[in-house]
Amino acid sequence: MVIYRSRSAVTLIKSSYSYSVRRFCSSIIPTHLQKVGFIGLGNMGSRMANNLIKAGYNVAVHDINVSVIKMFSDKGITVKGTPMEVAEISDVVITMLPSPSHVLNVYTGPNGLLNGGHAVKPWLFIDSSTIDPQTTRKISSAVSNCALIEKKDSWATPVMLDAPVSGGVPAAEAGTLTFMVGGPEEAYKAANHLFSSMGKNTIYCGSSGTGSAAKICNNLAMAVSMLGVSEAFVLGQSLGITATTLTKIFNSSSARCWSSDTYNPVPGVMEGVPSSRNYDGGFASTLMAKDLNLASESAKEVGLNCPLTSEAKDIFTKLCDEGHGRKDFSCVFRHFYSGKDEL
Repeated sequence: MVIYRSRSAVTLIKSSYSYSVRRFCSSIIPTHLQKVGFIGLGNMGSRMANNLIKAGYNVAVHDINVSVIKMFSDKGITVKGTPMEVAEISDVVITMLPSPSHVLNVYTGPNGLLNGGHAVKPWLFIDSSTIDPQTTRKISSAVSNCALIEKKDSWATPVMLDAPVSGGVPAAEAGTLTFMVGGPEEAYKAANHLFSSMGKNTIYCGSSGTGSAAKICNNLAMAVSMLGVSEAFVLGQSLGITATTLTKIFNSSSARCWSSDTYNPVPGVMEGVPSSRNYDGGFASTLMAKDLNLASESAKEVGLNCPLTSEAKDIFTKLCDEGHGRKDFSCVFRHFYSGKDEL
């Protein structure tokens, strides 16, 4: 499987860890959460794992990226060659992977977390990947059909939580992610200490698959919002209004939204966002196209007509086909609408 990463995912591991803090924090971590396996050390996962380590968890990691693994290993973090080897020494395993096929392979493939359906050591599996609810429920069922090698507190069989995140790389690094969690509520409550070590907001969504559903709905709304704001900016420019002026109007009126006041797509209007650095970094258009496809397939699954989903999917797929897949999704302003930079 292929997992895309940037150099920054490797660089951050070079930061020093405070082992005195680690030893202190480990004394207050619940015993059922102390040994954590983490699989998928991309831009998001590497930072999430880093925060768990700093919080005092005993973390073991796995990834196919040898450079990232070496950086963890050089800092004294346990690394394993397969997902199954991670599971063998963990109370909890967290996965953060690019697509449904990657998640299925890590859980149920050869040397996967579920050990071919045999008894497993972890009592809890948490998947923070952005995948469709159907795949989530399939994996959750496979998890619940396994037995535990050793009963953990009140858990006689392993359980799974789907817990995708919002906030992007900056929030992953700062430990301020928002988790959208689906699965057994008792497991959600038991894992609260774990979530709070990586994020500042945790929202329980309901039964298995609802966390995944919440995430694709969130990203659908984000995509449509960005398209609407970009289209309005381009129309304004064509009618003689600068994007800076329109931004002031949007942000003090009913058009205000995240795409206008926090993640403005027009180069030259806002500092510190991807549009200010040639759309590098941020949330790749290829990932947005993937998430919109998940939303589209989920809508078909329940027989729902979603015209904006289809249109947004087609636009971001076109962006990727034209070679802009690695650029932040706000590049739709420049590369689809042909909007002008604000000088």
